[in-house]
Amino acid sequence: MVRLPSSVIRNYRRFSLYNSPYPAHDRGCAIDLYPAGELGLSPVAGTVLETRTVRAPPNPEAADEEFLILLDVDLDRTGLRIGWPADEGVVARILHVRPHVSPGDVVDVGDPLGPMIRSGFFAPWVGNHVHVGFRRPEQNLHRAGGSLPLEAVVDVEPLEWDGVGTVTETGATYAVLDAPAHPAPGERFAGIAGRVGGRADPGGETATALDGGLTHYTGGGLPARAVATGADRLEPCSVSLLGHRVGDTTGRDVAWRNVDVLANGDRITGLSLFTALDPEFGAKLVCPDREFAVGDEVRVTVRDSDDPIRLG
Repeated sequence: MVRLPSSVIRNYRRFSLYNSPYPAHDRGCAIDLYPAGELGLSPVAGTVLETRTVRAPPNPEAADEEFLILLDVDLDRTGLRIGWPADEGVVARILHVRPHVSPGDVVDVGDPLGPMIRSGFFAPWVGNHVHVGFRRPEQNLHRAGGSLPLEAVVDVEPLEWDGVGTVTETGATYAVLDAPAHPAPGERFAGIAGRVGGRADPGGETATALDGGLTHYTGGGLPARAVATGADRLEPCSVSLLGHRVGDTTGRDVAWRNVDVLANGDRITGLSLFTALDPEFGAKLVCPDREFAVGDEVRVTVRDSDDPIRLG
């Protein structure tokens, strides 16, 4: 387990461990960090080992090239904690940034590495971001899979939501609602709350922020301090949202059940669940086949499905 400290994560306006179709995110083995602006900010302090162009899925909405930046992490300067002897080291793998750094360059947390790019790994479903995973130096540093599970060491406030909101922003694939509202923007992280409870005690659910693409990606998770609070050792639990059972946990991971997300009674692709400091938080509807206008009133509900939408 690699533990990424709050002092790093607070350089970004939002983050997600699970909201991606990219298999590298399975089991929370990578984190997507969303800076303000267009520059990819370094999530670690250390020395650049290598930059290279790598292959990504072809996508007409993405850049022609994808890039990998490898950084030898300075654990003390980063505040990173690892589950093996510190003198063995750890390497950060960073994607979706066109490198303006070179091997041998020394960077600090928050230093610009270069402009972020639209990548075939995620376009057009989410915004530009910095993808980072961690590996031991003796691992294969270039193959797509193999990064280690990581924890975002920040407290996340679960935001209760009744599924109702007004559209404040639209794009080709999404609409953003004005609810739920962030209770303390810029001060602490928050995420839309699900209800998580042990199967042996169905009345003992607790509100917990959820992470992932519900349910257009096959799985999601419980962000932030799930491991530190012992969630990895809990019995399997059920997860519900808007009064409907949507998934089941294995540790902090959530396998979505076969459900549809509806907006005003019509099926949409899903909900984008993440953790953020953003003042304009709101629920993000993934809806490339539906048109919404700013000012529209929307009620989101969930139902069981025989044919759920799955993008990856």
